[in-house]
Amino acid sequence: MDGSILIGGADDGSAQNLLLKRANRHGLIAGATGTGKTVTLQILAQGFADAGVPVFCADVKGDLSGICVPGSKTHKLHDKLLARAAKIGLENYTYEAAPTVFWDLFGKKGHPVRTTISEMGPVLLARLMNLNNTQEGVLTIAFEIADEENLLLLDLKDLRALLRFMAENAKDISADYGNVTRASVGAIQRRLLVMERDGAEEFFGEPALEFTDFMRIGLDGRGLVNILDATTLIQNPRLYAVFLLWLLSELFEELPEVGDPDKPRLVFFFDEAHLLFKYAPQALLDTIEQVVKLIRSKGVGVYFVTQNPRDIPDAVLAQLGNRIQHALRAYTPNERKAVRAAAASFRPNPVFDTEDTITQLGVGEALVSTLDAKGRPNMVSRTLIRPPSSRLGPASAEDRRAVIATSPVAGRYDKAIDRQSAYEALERRRAEAVALSAKLEAEDAGRAARERAEKEREKAQNRRYGRGGGRAPARRRSSRRQSYGEAAVKSALRQASRQITRELVRGLFGGLLRR
Repeated sequence: MDGSILIGGADDGSAQNLLLKRANRHGLIAGATGTGKTVTLQILAQGFADAGVPVFCADVKGDLSGICVPGSKTHKLHDKLLARAAKIGLENYTYEAAPTVFWDLFGKKGHPVRTTISEMGPVLLARLMNLNNTQEGVLTIAFEIADEENLLLLDLKDLRALLRFMAENAKDISADYGNVTRASVGAIQRRLLVMERDGAEEFFGEPALEFTDFMRIGLDGRGLVNILDATTLIQNPRLYAVFLLWLLSELFEELPEVGDPDKPRLVFFFDEAHLLFKYAPQALLDTIEQVVKLIRSKGVGVYFVTQNPRDIPDAVLAQLGNRIQHALRAYTPNERKAVRAAAASFRPNPVFDTEDTITQLGVGEALVSTLDAKGRPNMVSRTLIRPPSSRLGPASAEDRRAVIATSPVAGRYDKAIDRQSAYEALERRRAEAVALSAKLEAEDAGRAARERAEKEREKAQNRRYGRGGGRAPARRRSSRRQSYGEAAVKSALRQASRQITRELVRGLFGGLLRR
């Protein structure tokens, strides 16, 4: 059917389709491990691409990478795939690859993905570092200082340099921005070290990702499938969740309103979606709900892929209009509750009991309910998922390298750039302050040496005239001891000199320190 993606064939012989015009109403792909969620994701991603819709999805297990290679008649499941195509009435079933771009935060299995510290912002960065409210407040002050002083926060060394400066001058900064303690700054620095050891250092820097590269259409009219290799990233669930949330938030901020287009401008698959909500406080959950609710008007469809629908908060789950439910197991009381909750989310079908059917589904089967042309949920149908046109299973290392080499963004992000930013600016100011302080101290030392030399000459002159019986030159007073007035004046001059030194050093730091 034109304007739709074939999902599979229902038991009653009807075709189950996802309408492109309603695809930006988001969706859910759920089911226990090994029930076929990845293959469903694969056929949807390729279906969107064939319809001219760019796709972004994370490849957690590595199996999704096979979408860049056409299926093969020599594959061990070839006969079963042909039989399934015939059973659901899929005519002219052929093997075909999807146009693919590979990405990798660590730059090993795809083009590097980077953003800057400034673009990430203090809220998501605080979530990434697992900071408490007080520490998050200090981090927010750091961003405020960077904005006021035009200090570019691009990578982790920029943030580290700024935190060190704040620790050294916590008392002066507290007078203007609120309480900033060395202990709070130290806690952030320790979390920063942990984040670096987890590999986040590769993520922050330049060239930063341009989102237009995620929304490319090929010369043949097909959308590109952007696959983030997350086989290593998933070992740091917090970084994985924050990265995907940042990506979704940035898309929301940058894209203009388009209402309900005939087809989405981009479809975003959120695999292992439970990780997004597991580490999020209530304030962040509210933000996620708002983004999911509003981003559809930007023409972006968001599809959550998870084992159990209960992994998704109800407020977000209510926004997911297109649902594909693979089998769930019900061995424990909690699992039975999950099955009942999943069944209750579908529009009932009088032909079968939804709750019982969920536990009886085989591999490659699912309960499907999509939105109709008027945006209403269709009655749930037991569906045999269509076979994929691309390879089942992972692509080989050679296939991946060939795709990366011929990518439309080849060479654009591969080499990191380290331009002048907060680290260099603060180090330069520190060096200038040290040099000025040394110069002023040298001048003070020279002045003190000249004063001592003058006193020694006076003493020598007094001794010479005293021994020779001659008359010493006239002096203002007979005593060599300083008067109280002279002592006070010299003390005030020394204090003023030290104060001027401090003020000059402070001035080199852009006026950050104030009396």
